[in-house]
Amino acid sequence: MGIHFPSWRIILSVLLVLLFVRSSSSRMISDSQLKDSAGDDSQLLIKNGLVDHQMHHMDPSVHVFFTLDDLKAGKKIPIYFPNKDPSDSPHLLSREETNSIPFSLSQLPYLLELFSLSKDSPQAKAMEYTLRQCDVEPTEEETKICATSLESMLDFVRATFGLDTQFKVLTTNYLTYPVTQLQNYTVLEDPKEILAEKIVGCHVMPYPYVVYYCHKAEGGDRLFEMLLGGEDGERVQAPGICHTDTSQWDRDHVSFRLLKMEPGTSPVCHFFPANNILWVPLSA
Repeated sequence: MGIHFPSWRIILSVLLVLLFVRSSSSRMISDSQLKDSAGDDSQLLIKNGLVDHQMHHMDPSVHVFFTLDDLKAGKKIPIYFPNKDPSDSPHLLSREETNSIPFSLSQLPYLLELFSLSKDSPQAKAMEYTLRQCDVEPTEEETKICATSLESMLDFVRATFGLDTQFKVLTTNYLTYPVTQLQNYTVLEDPKEILAEKIVGCHVMPYPYVVYYCHKAEGGDRLFEMLLGGEDGERVQAPGICHTDTSQWDRDHVSFRLLKMEPGTSPVCHFFPANNILWVPLSA
C-alpha cells in the first residue's frame, strides 16, 4: 500500500522553485565540485522564490533525487541539504492575524502596497507566483489548501484523516549541525518504508509570511524514512518519496537528466526540503 501525488505538476513546480533548478551533468560529485558548491549566494539561480529557467549550468541544489536502487544500507548518494538550521525556520502566523490580511491574486496590488513592494521586484513576482498557484481550482483527483495559519493547516489534516485519527509529522532533521550543503551521503541503514493510505504533504511557498501549499496524497507511490551519514561526519534523517509512474512527466525534467533515465522507465525518488512537512496517521 503506497501513496500517490495526484497534483504532481504543482508539487514538482514548487519543488523546483525551492531547489534553484539548473540542468544536470553527473550523479556523483568530485572534491572540486564540492568546493565549488560552497554556497556563494551570488551563484544561486533563485531570488526570492523565482527561478531563472534560462540559466543552464548545474546548480548543486538539484541533488535531491535518487532511485529505488539507492534504498539500501551502504549506498552513496550526492545530496544537497541547505546549510540552515531547520529549527530557526519562521513559524506560521495565527488565524486571527492572517484573517486580517487578504490572500488572493485579485488583491495583489493592495498587498504590494501593504508590504511596501514594487510591482517589478523579485518579491512581488514571488508573491504573484504563490497566489496564482493557490488560486488554481483543485482537480477531481486532488484535495489541497494554501495554509496561512497553523489552525488552517491542522483543520485540513484533521479533515483528511478523520477527526478521531491521531497523526504525526515527518520532516528532514539535521542530527548534527551545521551541514555541508552538497556532499556524498551514505545510507547508514536500510530505509524504513512508511505504509499509509493517506498522507498530507505541506510545501513552503515564497511569500512575505509563511504559507504552506498542503495537499492530500493516497495510493500509488512509496514513502521512506532514511538515516544518512555525510563524508564530513554529518547525520541527517530525511523522508523520501518515490513516484512510481513518471510516464507523463516532461522529458526535460531535471530529475531525468540527473539520474540519466527516460520518463516512465523507473521510479523517481526525492528528498524533502527541511522546511517541508509530511503528516501521516500515527498508525502508519
